[in-house]
Amino acid sequence: MKRTAYLTTGMLIGILTTSLAFAAWSRPTSAQDPVKLEPDSYKVLLENDQVRVIDYHLGKGQKEPMHFHATPAVVYWFTDAKLLNTLPDGKSKELSGKAGEAIWRGPATHTTANVGDTEVHALVVECKNCK
Repeated sequence: MKRTAYLTTGMLIGILTTSLAFAAWSRPTSAQDPVKLEPDSYKVLLENDQVRVIDYHLGKGQKEPMHFHATPAVVYWFTDAKLLNTLPDGKSKELSGKAGEAIWRGPATHTTANVGDTEVHALVVECKNCK
């Protein structure tokens, strides 16, 4: 009887551990969502099943941790921006934006550093149903 109880308990612990590991692995976006990682930089203004609208600020010299943008988005620059994006493999690319300009950004995993002379301010409209 004890042997059956130990076997059953061991199997349940194994199933639970596997389930938790799979849940964490299959949902990396929730763990790396920039809104959750950097709430001082990303303020959600509106969210529904179609879009998430974000007021974005990145101070001069500020760097964000590695994060994941799960959906494509339109980014509208309120200020000029000079940013250094670094991918998970370590490759970096400098990007710039002009005040009044809008760009299309696809899903991406990266860090961002503000390498310009002023704070960056943008409006980000993430499209939840776009491909």
